[in-house]
Amino acid sequence: MKSKHTTLHTPGFPRIGLQRELKFALEAFWRGDIDATRLESTAKELRARHWQVQRDAGLDVVSVGDFALYDHVLNHIQLLGCEAARFQFSDEDELTRYFIQARGRRNQEATCCGTTPTASDASANSSVYALEMTKWFDTNYHYLVPEFTAETTFKLNSNRLFNEIEEAQTLGHSPKAVLIGPLTFLWLGKEKGTGYDKLDLLERLLPVYGEILARLKTQGVSWVQIDEPILGLDLPAAWQNAFALAYHRLAHNRPKLLLTTYFSPLADNLRLACQLPVDGLHIDAVRAPNEVTTVNDWLPAHKVLSIGIIDGRNIWRTDLDAALATLQPLAEQRGANLWLAPSCSLLHVPIDLDQESLLTPELKSWLAFARQKLIELNVLRHALHNEASVSGH
Repeated sequence: MKSKHTTLHTPGFPRIGLQRELKFALEAFWRGDIDATRLESTAKELRARHWQVQRDAGLDVVSVGDFALYDHVLNHIQLLGCEAARFQFSDEDELTRYFIQARGRRNQEATCCGTTPTASDASANSSVYALEMTKWFDTNYHYLVPEFTAETTFKLNSNRLFNEIEEAQTLGHSPKAVLIGPLTFLWLGKEKGTGYDKLDLLERLLPVYGEILARLKTQGVSWVQIDEPILGLDLPAAWQNAFALAYHRLAHNRPKLLLTTYFSPLADNLRLACQLPVDGLHIDAVRAPNEVTTVNDWLPAHKVLSIGIIDGRNIWRTDLDAALATLQPLAEQRGANLWLAPSCSLLHVPIDLDQESLLTPELKSWLAFARQKLIELNVLRHALHNEASVSGH
């Protein structure tokens, strides 16, 4: 084997908290029982705790940018400075704008009458409906849909990501920044108005991504996970072609990029994903096990291949012997350029099985929640290096 170290990471971690602390803090904030400082303090405590869970499980880098008070796509709307004009924001602070987009804003008349405003109320200065919510690909998670018009512009408009990077570094962690990729961000949005194609907005969007990456580099970030799960979809030719344009434009003055896909096979986009000018590729080996060998063949040997070998979407333990059989030939070929990870963000599973005191021992022996899935990664790494059976972990 080329190297005695295989990097472990996760595309994301649950943010709600072991005792649903984020949920309760949000509800208290919306009721007016706590202020913004208390809400942000709770969020900071959760991030610190979750990074420590990742470190304790043996991960080499912690994911930063996967946390959101409400929704990670909404985080990107603010980061990229493309809040819809219909909200008519003026001097509201960032957190106020964040929750108006998430929850809407009612005018005085609607509040007094106990009614909920509809889309027709949007013309009123003090009444506006929230962003639409829809499913995050084929999961049960729902995200807030960006709204684009022909006049949409972009600018770096939030320091939240950079502040969280600094938080992680101050705590002694090595941060891997997490971003939704520019093509996926545009694809997920909704076109408002006619006479234009939202893909045309890419030219305006890319300079902002370049600015974000350059700033992360100055912060000492070595790797950025840039999520492009639409590579698992049947894309029109124009969108396929846009990938090469975008990533060639983002090829300079940046940290290393780990292009990240999940939820489906790459299929017709496999060669495209392998040939883009990035430093590594993450694939969902749970949803697309038959593509692992082909991706390994197509991806240049000097690039990182991150194998999503642990299922990030269910609560069952991994068949680690079967996973090891998949990984061993890859480790022999790639050495330190093989990374191990869950298939996708662990946002979709509970946090810690050890908290489940009412489950029978037999049932618990079948299960793995987020923390246990990270431990499984470490078991696999040790097994790769020791070439031993892992069935009794």
